[in-house]
Amino acid sequence: MSSIILVRADWDDEAGVWFATSSDIDGLAVEAPTVEALYERVSGALQDLVELNGLV
Repeated sequence: MSSIILVRADWDDEAGVWFATSSDIDGLAVEAPTVEALYERVSGALQDLVELNGLV
């Protein structure tokens, strides 16, 4: 069974980075200088957080 995890990505002008958060999974707070790098970091973080949150 799979679930949908909604991740929100926004640009922080002051810090000059993209950041991602989610209200669907505890602990997701990732930032990166590009959208591509953010995607990679979010993907890695989600794998760990899904396991840590007992969603597997």
